[in-house]
Amino acid sequence: MSSIDICIAEIKSEFPDDRLTYQKGLPTFHPENAGEAASLLKIADRNNRQLFIAGFGNNVVPEGEKYNNIIVVKTDRLNQHVEVVADDYYIKIGAGFPLSEINRILQESKLWIPHASLPYVGSVGGAVAGGLNSMYETHELPLKKYFIKAEIVTPEGDIIEPGSVSFKSVSGYDIVKVFCGSWGLLGMVISATFRVMPTEGSEEYQAITMQKMSRENLVHSLDSSNKSNDAFYTQKIKAKFDPNNILPVLG
Repeated sequence: MSSIDICIAEIKSEFPDDRLTYQKGLPTFHPENAGEAASLLKIADRNNRQLFIAGFGNNVVPEGEKYNNIIVVKTDRLNQHVEVVADDYYIKIGAGFPLSEINRILQESKLWIPHASLPYVGSVGGAVAGGLNSMYETHELPLKKYFIKAEIVTPEGDIIEPGSVSFKSVSGYDIVKVFCGSWGLLGMVISATFRVMPTEGSEEYQAITMQKMSRENLVHSLDSSNKSNDAFYTQKIKAKFDPNNILPVLG
């Protein structure tokens, strides 16, 4: 029995229901919460089996020989959790929830977030992982500006919650921002918390335009032949979060 067959057998033993499916011939796991995702990552780490976090699969489709022997993880069932805290101006929402639906949820509380009005057809987790960006007049308006906290499963199967919902937090680097634009290579986003705004004045943001999302810069920075300073620190962060390379760079 091959190593991937052993890993799949262990997954089926722990999850004897429909968590594991086959999509385009690839074994695909669908966790419904952080605990299930953590169990999968631990199984993968224990068996030295690599995973690919696909989200909705709108921006990066797992196809081709490079995905042979890879287990795909999708966020499509992480769409149940929605918590709006209007008094503190934030929303916590599952990674599998469509980003474009957030303002519909916030409307009742007379709140909104600019990026939910963009023509982005993916999930919350995909928008975070891809580093969704927009232009407001002549200035960049990245989603990470509003991304304040997350529930994340690390490649070793630990559940962490970096960030804070407070308006004023401790000084120092805001570690949750590292996951915005990480393309699923540092861990799996289970839920994301965003700072939101009152709908008054929202018309000022109607003209924002979505910028193209691309993995190329990150993939280039993670190429071991790249000796630039930026690449050095990018590779160091990747090695820190994923020492066993469970979430490989599939450029």
